[in-house]
Amino acid sequence: MKVGVNTQFSSKPLVKSMPASLFAIMATLTMLLTAAFPVAAKENADVRERVMIYGDSLSAAYGINVKDGWVALMEAKLQPQGIAVVNASISGETTRGGLSRIKTDLARLSPTIVVLALGANDGLRGLPNADTRKNLEAIINAARAASARVVLVGIQIPPNYGLEYAQQFRDMYADLAVKYKLPFVPFLLEGIADKLELFQTDHLHPIAAAQPKILDNVAPAVWQAIGKTSATLRR
Repeated sequence: MKVGVNTQFSSKPLVKSMPASLFAIMATLTMLLTAAFPVAAKENADVRERVMIYGDSLSAAYGINVKDGWVALMEAKLQPQGIAVVNASISGETTRGGLSRIKTDLARLSPTIVVLALGANDGLRGLPNADTRKNLEAIINAARAASARVVLVGIQIPPNYGLEYAQQFRDMYADLAVKYKLPFVPFLLEGIADKLELFQTDHLHPIAAAQPKILDNVAPAVWQAIGKTSATLRR
């Protein structure tokens, strides 16, 4: 993620004699899973595509009302067209964390399209680019194995760890898009990153007013994956 100022982040099996305990445990697990992994709203039989957004706080509407986030704005535009949108983004997520849960989320949500928008936290923590690339490739391959099309969203970071590191990080996304022939968003925060007034006080997360522009950045690649022009998403 490139922002207006340089910064960095800083069993034992249950037995039949305990049905009450089993019920309590299952109820607790259900609540935890619901909180950790947002699920799609109930869909009707006319749904022809299911888009899963797989990102971090930049896609999870961190610090703003969820309904104002770019994912919710996308859902509002696509749902009437029979295209469901589910947000499986988690604030603070790294590519390693995303890889650890991708197969579960693919099985649980059955997306036809995965919008992969992870990596910002890897870069801001200075994690090895080779590891980030390996994780992204594994997520791409897992999605494809589940018959989902992948849209790759590029991230850029400030040169806190040196210009070479930042450039290699940026170029990694373009390289993967070419290698796997993916619809590609060059930079999630294009047209926003250099405008400090469009960020929250942490200088990392865009405010609500910036979300429509983020949607404009992502829309063409998503519409390409669906097989249409992006005009409808921009309306």
